[in-house]
Amino acid sequence: MAFKRIFLIVLDSVGIGEAPDADKFNDKGADTLGHIAEYRNGLKMPNLGALGLSNIREIKGIEKSEQPLAYYTKMEEASNGKDTMTGHWEIMGLHIDTPFRTFEKFPDELIQDLEERTGRKVIGNKPASGTEIIKELGNEHMKTGSLIVYTSADSVLQIAAHEDIVPIDELYNICEIARELTLDEKYMIGRVIARPFVGEPGAFERTSNRHDYALKPFGHTVMNELKDAGLDVIALGKITDIYDGEGVTKAIRTKDNDDGMQKFIDSMDQDFHGLNFLNLVDFDAKYGHRRDPDGYADALESFDQRLPEMLERLTESDLLILTADHGNDPTHHGTDHTREYVPLLLYYKGANGKELPIRKTFADIGATIAENFKVDLPKHGTSFLRDLYK
Repeated sequence: MAFKRIFLIVLDSVGIGEAPDADKFNDKGADTLGHIAEYRNGLKMPNLGALGLSNIREIKGIEKSEQPLAYYTKMEEASNGKDTMTGHWEIMGLHIDTPFRTFEKFPDELIQDLEERTGRKVIGNKPASGTEIIKELGNEHMKTGSLIVYTSADSVLQIAAHEDIVPIDELYNICEIARELTLDEKYMIGRVIARPFVGEPGAFERTSNRHDYALKPFGHTVMNELKDAGLDVIALGKITDIYDGEGVTKAIRTKDNDDGMQKFIDSMDQDFHGLNFLNLVDFDAKYGHRRDPDGYADALESFDQRLPEMLERLTESDLLILTADHGNDPTHHGTDHTREYVPLLLYYKGANGKELPIRKTFADIGATIAENFKVDLPKHGTSFLRDLYK
């Protein structure tokens, strides 16, 4: 048996407990799902519970299922890193030895080169929330035309500018320059992101004209193999940015988790043959990095409420895969991602759900997808496709 359509959802940062090597990443004791559930005195997620989430490990408020609907286990990240690109690239069969770099402050040499190449000064140059830094520096930016440069716990260089001060085309060109400058191995920055905004001081709003400039994956991913074989690869949310468009046949932008879920559910009614791949970023960007366990819990419960709509739309030839790319424990120190196991739930109609062995690499997902569609398997990862029929 082979599935005609595979639906893969990455719940960005929804870790399920510290990884065996968490201490090497200063993440001993991290537990995204567990700590949120404790903080909330229990999570209300009956649909994920029915699939088997609490069978992976017990989570307060979520009952273990006597007969889980899905196959379930957890996965350990094999690559050296805990950022979004590393996790996603590994899911599609790559192994990253040299981690992408994060910065508290970008080097003076890089900032000077950016100023010289763009003809605009830089302000900021620190870790910050995107909404907070435009509140802080937006007025100065509008008066001087200087670029607001900031970063986060991810390997990113973000450039914010008011659309009336720096037109969109110019901002995109500036980001292309920044991307070119940061290709140097001494920087090893995963993404450059254009962050345009509008409005007046005290009422700035970021627009939907965000654009990401990511490094291209350094090797062929399973998505490339699918596309080259004439199969569909539908990328929703920031998936196309994470892979810099590689292996994508159709990209659909999303505004937030709710919009992503709706567009994903709508896309399930389309006839295609291949992979439909969604990233739900709000867990990470809005709640994990901002250390907001209440907001994170609300987002998790909201996702759970939409889950039945997805399950109803699955056909007899569909497979649904739910997982994550790293942790981001909102009760942990700092604002960084956390090195954790991630959950893995696999559901199809008629599945006789049960526990699978713990996976030693996220690349097992890519290998499974590749085997299902009969394309070349990645160098890393072991397919568990046959385990789904036992």
